[in-house]
Amino acid sequence: MATKPTIYKFKVQVSDMDRNFYDELTLTIAQHPSETDERIMVRLVAFLLHASDGLKFTEGISAEEDEPDIWGKSHTGEIETWIDIGLPDEKRIKKACNRAKNVFVYAYGGRAVPMWWQPISENLSRHKNLKVIVLPQPATKQLAELAQRTISLNCTIQDGQIWPGDGTNNVFVEPEMLKGA
Repeated sequence: MATKPTIYKFKVQVSDMDRNFYDELTLTIAQHPSETDERIMVRLVAFLLHASDGLKFTEGISAEEDEPDIWGKSHTGEIETWIDIGLPDEKRIKKACNRAKNVFVYAYGGRAVPMWWQPISENLSRHKNLKVIVLPQPATKQLAELAQRTISLNCTIQDGQIWPGDGTNNVFVEPEMLKGA
C-alpha cells in the first residue's frame, strides 16, 4: 500500500513590496512521502514570490504527467508561469521553456547546485524565458525548521529579499540569480 501524502495548511500574510502585492493567503500543500520539509518550504517561498490569481500548486512529484511544482495558466489554458523546485534535468527544463511563457527554477541544495548547473548552463543560455534562482542552503535549512502541518506565517518581500516568519522565528532568504534578469 502506498504511503499517503502529508497535508500542510498555511495561512500567510504576504507583503510583496517589489510587486505591490498584499494579501492573506490560505494554502494547502500535499507533501509527497519522499519530499522533505525543506522542499515544502522552498515550494512555499517560490509560490509567495509569484503569488497571483491563477497560480496553483500542482501534484508535482506525484503527477503522472509532466507538470511543474507550481504553475499559472491563462484563461485559455496556456501555461503562463512554470515553476520547478530543486535540480531538474536539462531535458525537463528545455521542455518547460517550449511549453510556458515564463519558466523559473528555484534551485537549492548547497554544493550540489554548482555541480548541477555548470554542465547544463551553456545549453540553456538560449532560452530567454528561463530564470534560474538559487536559495542558499543555510536559509533553506532554517525554512525547514519553520515547517509545521498547520501554521500562520508573515512574509515580507522587498528588494528581492524574503523574510518569512512565524512570529517567533524569522528567516532571511537572499536568492541568487544564476540565469535571467
